Amino acid sequence: MDPALPAVRLTVQEAIHTLSSSEDVGHILSALGTLKRYLGGTEDPALPEKEEFTTIHFSAVLRCLVSKLSPGWLELSPDGQLEQLWESFFLDGPPDQAFLVLMEAIESTAGPSFRLMKMARLLEIFLSKGRVAALMEEQCRPQTKPSFPLFQETLLNKVVGLPDRLGNCLQQDNLTQFFPQNYFPLLGQEVVEVLKAVVNFLQGGLDCSVSFVSRVLGKVCIQGRKKEILGVLVPQLTVLTQDSCLWQRVCWRLVEQVPDRAVEAVLIGLVEATPRPEVLSRLLGNLVVKNKKAQFVMARKLLFLQYQHSTPMLQSLLGYLAVDSQRRPLLVQVLKELLETWGNSSAVRHAPLEQQCYVSKAILVCLAHLGELELQDIQDELLASMMAGVKCRLDSSLPPVRRLGMIVAEVISSRIHPEGPPLKFQYEEDEMSREMLALATPGPAGACSSETGVPSLASVATEAPVETPEKTVDSDVPPVQQQGPDSELDSDDEFIPYDMSGDKELKSSKEPLYIRDCVEALATSEDMERWEAALKVLEGLVYRSPEATREVSVELAKVLLHLEEKTCMAEFEQLRQRALVAVTVTDPEQVAKYLTTQFYGLNYSLRQRMDILDVLVLAAQALSRPRSLQRLSQHGPPGSGTLCAPALAISQPGNAVAPDWQMVVEERIKSKTRRFSKGCPRRELSGGPNEFNSVAGYFFFPLLQHFDRPLVTFDLLGDDQLVLGRLAHTLASLMYLAVNTTVAVPMGKALLEFVWALRFHVDTYVRRGLLSAVSSVLLSVPTERLLGDLPDELLEARSWLADVAEKDVDEDCRELAVRALLLLERLKDKLLSISSP
Repeated sequence: MDPALPAVRLTVQEAIHTLSSSEDVGHILSALGTLKRYLGGTEDPALPEKEEFTTIHFSAVLRCLVSKLSPGWLELSPDGQLEQLWESFFLDGPPDQAFLVLMEAIESTAGPSFRLMKMARLLEIFLSKGRVAALMEEQCRPQTKPSFPLFQETLLNKVVGLPDRLGNCLQQDNLTQFFPQNYFPLLGQEVVEVLKAVVNFLQGGLDCSVSFVSRVLGKVCIQGRKKEILGVLVPQLTVLTQDSCLWQRVCWRLVEQVPDRAVEAVLIGLVEATPRPEVLSRLLGNLVVKNKKAQFVMARKLLFLQYQHSTPMLQSLLGYLAVDSQRRPLLVQVLKELLETWGNSSAVRHAPLEQQCYVSKAILVCLAHLGELELQDIQDELLASMMAGVKCRLDSSLPPVRRLGMIVAEVISSRIHPEGPPLKFQYEEDEMSREMLALATPGPAGACSSETGVPSLASVATEAPVETPEKTVDSDVPPVQQQGPDSELDSDDEFIPYDMSGDKELKSSKEPLYIRDCVEALATSEDMERWEAALKVLEGLVYRSPEATREVSVELAKVLLHLEEKTCMAEFEQLRQRALVAVTVTDPEQVAKYLTTQFYGLNYSLRQRMDILDVLVLAAQALSRPRSLQRLSQHGPPGSGTLCAPALAISQPGNAVAPDWQMVVEERIKSKTRRFSKGCPRRELSGGPNEFNSVAGYFFFPLLQHFDRPLVTFDLLGDDQLVLGRLAHTLASLMYLAVNTTVAVPMGKALLEFVWALRFHVDTYVRRGLLSAVSSVLLSVPTERLLGDLPDELLEARSWLADVAEKDVDEDCRELAVRALLLLERLKDKLLSISSP
């Protein structure tokens, strides 16, 4: 044994005894100075003595210093020399032991005290001086002595859990540096400093390990603080790895040594924080090929099991798989699995719309990154999956789902058959469709044109109309074109065109004047002008001749229901529908019986059946209004502007209006007149009975009789779920329009039975209709009758609504269920308030 080592132990024992018992500041300073030289003081001791002190005795000295900490003890040296020397032991000694003793002292101190706040302030200085980086750097260096896993685990827990531990100890007196939003960015900067030291070690030929730093990074990300630490770490690593292969290898090693339980959190944080695929490739390398857990997270979990991530993150992830040739086979495999999921009918029915949109975006991004040769190798698989997915989505009752199928099918078809005729669907463009189509291209569409200064077609199209009015402001005459040497001198472009806006088209046939003439013209006439004229005037004739209409109401409804467009007539569907509504309003009992019977009849298309439902709802809406408003609604005859808005007729040109001077006088009188109260002018509405009351049963109950009986060409519980969803919404509307009617209670009971039979339907559109039906019952049936006649139905509906509000995959269904539950609570509160004295 080295004879100097017992001397070190004796010196430490004497110094600790002096610190513990002496009140003489000279003796205390002398003892501290003797110990300080083992940390690099003025006299440089031998290396074995320093190792003996720092390894075995340093923690005991620090605990002794902590135990002596008090205001009186520090005031023994008025000049602050004792306090400065006391702090230097924690700031200059081995950082790992100093950090652990500081944390131990803070956690063991009970309640607010001078010692607690002094140790907290010292820990704040410890962090600000970069001692945490020195602590982690010490763990990265090659260990000459045997390592202790328990010591490293304790150190790891203290470093990562510092904000929580300090928050529990200091509570209201906590320092801002220990807040999580401040501490973890600082820890991220310390990690960068440690990695810089590691790179310097490697450049100097020394071996080192980043395992401890990887564990720190993984534990921070597991605790949910990945944004704070990676927000500082990733931007700096992006710059450092740009031109250095050594830095790239260090980053690869950093992520590779993350523990398995933290791989998912670290990778998700890196993908979210990394702006571009090439940067992610520099930080991760081929980790997704080497590590099975990383491959599962990147190629499965982030694409199939999660869908809350943003589109840029999705592009960065799939772009990372496409950057390197070793990872491109994995991208092809991902595309196959995405298309298999996309073409799964069960996934289309049960997956929420957000997840389906997410998977569709992933497919389009994959197609944008793959070349023609790679797609040709899997052409048959792509085509089979596309056909299955398109069929499932076109059968869906939700327009966004159908639109997703059309867009993805168009892109896949154009990529696997670029030389053939393009597959093209008709759909309304919206923000989602434009975003999806933009993802199908490898780069942003407008980047090149905006950078090179070449205006795009869209900018030219928007700028062109702006210049035209400026040239024609001073004159109504169109500008004369500049005449060149070969231009015609007798051009008549400078003449003012004759105003023909008021001209009317001359027709050879007259408009029908009677209802029977219209029926004959629509049913048998071969004169297309007479056919069009009959359809245009039919609604007005129905309202003007109700008695004549009732004589042929069912026959007229049959003709209109089977009417097909024979000419390219504008607004054919609107005119046909409004005429059907007018006939139903005029003779509701007979026409409603006919329409509800034909709804379950043979040899009708789905379009005709949905037209029947639309007409029944519009007619019920018109009947539930006062009679004076029925003909002033949108069911008024086309072209009769005064009938639709009689109050505005006096302001139309050609009517007798007041002279300008009279209007000026009236305005001046109004401005000078002081009124204490002036309500909004409103037109008196004439009251009257609800005409829907007596015929509501003819509209409602026949639709419920045969919904569970499949026909040869019509199966509501089978493939025709779109019509079933429309039926549910129609019944909900009819129930809502039957408010305050005598038949509302039996209607509500029958509707709840219908809902209960279909409550677990797989189609989202159907479930939305059922939930709307429940809300309609709660709004239309009086509170007393609900709780008196339907208590069992309400209890069953409540449990079902609670389950839907919590577990349904569709956001709209959850929202409708919550609204229905709120209506139930409101009805209960209302009944309690009525029954209370």
